[in-house]
Amino acid sequence: MDTPNPAAPPLAGLRVLELGQLIAGPFVGKTLADFGADVIKVEPPDGDPLRVWRLLHDGTSVWWQVQSRGKRSVVLDLRGDDGRAAVRALAAECDVLIENFKPGTMEKWGLGYDVLSAANPGLIMLRISGYGQSGPYRDLPGFAVVAEAVGGLRHLMGEPGRAPVRAGVSLGDTLAALHGVIGVLLALQARARDVSPAAPKGRGQVIDVALYESVFNCMESLLPEYSAFGAVRQPAGSALPGIAPSNAYRCADGRVVIGGNGDSIFRRLMRAVGRADLADDPGLSTNALRVPRVAEIDAAIEAWTSARPVAEVVAALQAASVPVGRIYTVADIAADPHYRARGMIERVVTRDGLALDVPGVVPRLSRTPGRVGAPAPRLGEHNEVVLALLRRDGDAG
Repeated sequence: MDTPNPAAPPLAGLRVLELGQLIAGPFVGKTLADFGADVIKVEPPDGDPLRVWRLLHDGTSVWWQVQSRGKRSVVLDLRGDDGRAAVRALAAECDVLIENFKPGTMEKWGLGYDVLSAANPGLIMLRISGYGQSGPYRDLPGFAVVAEAVGGLRHLMGEPGRAPVRAGVSLGDTLAALHGVIGVLLALQARARDVSPAAPKGRGQVIDVALYESVFNCMESLLPEYSAFGAVRQPAGSALPGIAPSNAYRCADGRVVIGGNGDSIFRRLMRAVGRADLADDPGLSTNALRVPRVAEIDAAIEAWTSARPVAEVVAALQAASVPVGRIYTVADIAADPHYRARGMIERVVTRDGLALDVPGVVPRLSRTPGRVGAPAPRLGEHNEVVLALLRRDGDAG
């Protein structure tokens, strides 16, 4: 295995201009910064709203400390001519621009891709919106909560016959952000192959990411099952329809999740719960045969788990090589030795002196790993240095 070299992250030298606010766009910027990109975050005079969302320390959200780590903050008012002119100048010196405004906003401000790419043909512009930059829903407001519904996810979440529930985090935003990161990396690869005298860095392009499409892209067999069979998948609580057994099971002091749907895993599971008869039943030898009898199987499993504490159930099934897990709270995560061993919990000190645990960097690269960068910036902290850098680059050009 290659020796890690944290001094040479894979995106070192990449300059990113982040205009987005709240979750989707800034999550892209955070991910790029984790792997070495110089991310310049443009904020309005009153700051990104995320600075004051959820739990605060000395007036600043601790969420902000994760979402904006490794970035530089510049305050510009995009509703005024001076702020827009500064963005145009910054975009001319950047490789990637991230925005998640309502479609048409950038054009209204004179910051459309046609304008920005005229000065910088290599610019890659990532645009994240609720419904995308085209289509009949283009101009509708779109938040993650709506995208999860329109994308097909929310209908499946919850118990049959009851109102759908949400996951408790903004999955639509995060899924869109991850698709955005993929798009940026693909566009950088394409740009590197398209260098010309007119475009010394290669030609950039626009990446159009819609929140609802990012959710829909993760919906597995939902559409082909409807297309082929007219099947409309319904909510099923903690079970996974068509996969048996896979569910959350009651224990004496809580619940566990068990995935026993592999054929050999199913046999090990049934023996572990004292039901060798089911393990050896030829009528349960494949998933297709088990699905019609899933209620019987689940009842057999829960008869065993409900008489035992979670710790005993987990230990017994792990010993039998059956996928099983407790349902973690964040307290469980913080105490888990595997999270620590994998570097998934890192201690940082914020600019106001708060020692804080934050999620580590994923994915893990063997030779050029990412790292948690500088603490999240104060509002406008880097105005002087970034604008000076811009002047220097302009002079050098």
